[in-house]
Amino acid sequence: MTEPAIKYRLLKKEKHTGARLGEIITPHGTFPTPMFMPVGTQATVKSLAPEELEEMGANIVLSNTYHLWLRPGEEIVEQAGGLHRFMNWNKGILTDSGGFQVFSLAKIRDITEKGVHFRSHLSGEKLFLSPEKAIHIQNSLGADIMMSFDECPPFFESYDYIKKSVERTSRWAERGLKAHLNPERQGLFGIVQGGGHQDLRQLSARQLVAMDFPGYSIGGLSVGESKTEMNHVLDFTTPLLPENKPRYLMGVGSADALIDGVIRGVDMFDCVLPTRIARNGTCMTSHGRIVIKNATYARDFSPLDDRCNCYTCRNFTRAYLRHLFKADETFGLRLASYHNLYFLLHLMQNVRQAIKDDHLLEFREAFFEEYGFNKKNARNF
Repeated sequence: MTEPAIKYRLLKKEKHTGARLGEIITPHGTFPTPMFMPVGTQATVKSLAPEELEEMGANIVLSNTYHLWLRPGEEIVEQAGGLHRFMNWNKGILTDSGGFQVFSLAKIRDITEKGVHFRSHLSGEKLFLSPEKAIHIQNSLGADIMMSFDECPPFFESYDYIKKSVERTSRWAERGLKAHLNPERQGLFGIVQGGGHQDLRQLSARQLVAMDFPGYSIGGLSVGESKTEMNHVLDFTTPLLPENKPRYLMGVGSADALIDGVIRGVDMFDCVLPTRIARNGTCMTSHGRIVIKNATYARDFSPLDDRCNCYTCRNFTRAYLRHLFKADETFGLRLASYHNLYFLLHLMQNVRQAIKDDHLLEFREAFFEEYGFNKKNARNF
């Protein structure tokens, strides 16, 4: 029997919550969990070099199947030696299936049992993406972790629609699993859907777990629902997933959501949030978010975050960052992006230590109070 490309090792469970300390073993290294994955949509994390990601502690990045399929094309990436060599990144890479982009970017689309017909958001060209095609593209890209092709319906879509979507997503997952060519080199995850409906999440998880994927993603969250609603879904969804496999909450990256997700048993997170808000001048700090373009920072010669040891905070002041943004200098958004990613990566490092010490709830309370989060968003903790 072929050894799976992705393995999970559970090292410890926190005494008071569902939080898990573990490791994910991939063809490009073994990485501690819980962890946050920076997003490099176009085979690059916007404005940052691979060496910078490595020095801040990133172990795995996410790239986007849909965008890389459209340009430069999976054939070019494959000819270059795969995504790792193409982007000069020797650690882990995860690719999503492209399904979310098809459903969010394509203004006109037609969902059938075979797949989805739609028009490219770049050229208007007619395209078709099926479960088999999504897997073929990801096989060509060569990422360590791949995602099944799924539909991500709106959270507040009707029960009947979400039920049909869940059943079709399970059929698509089975087809993708059969189409997967490199299970010994690339791990394929199933994606649990079901909106806010407990019985549909149970149905989705039961069908996918029966297919024995090496890992499981939780999709369809952070798409407009409240934090309380998201936490409620996690409360009843993560216990449905195997303890000996990684659990990945897709598209979630705010500091409070990371901590609350870990408390509910999630191991992996990703989101464009830290770099997206950085490009607009919003920075995450130990004392809450600040908008560095505000006039109040014009003569503030303190570091961006007095508790942060990142390159930005060691070398530059708030006044300098504000000047860069006001002058439209790209170095400013690079420094802000570096800091925001460092902030989340080191938040997760502190979360892992809190799990080791069995005081994650105390850590959460202290962090939330300092950061200024509304504690009403947390359920049962």
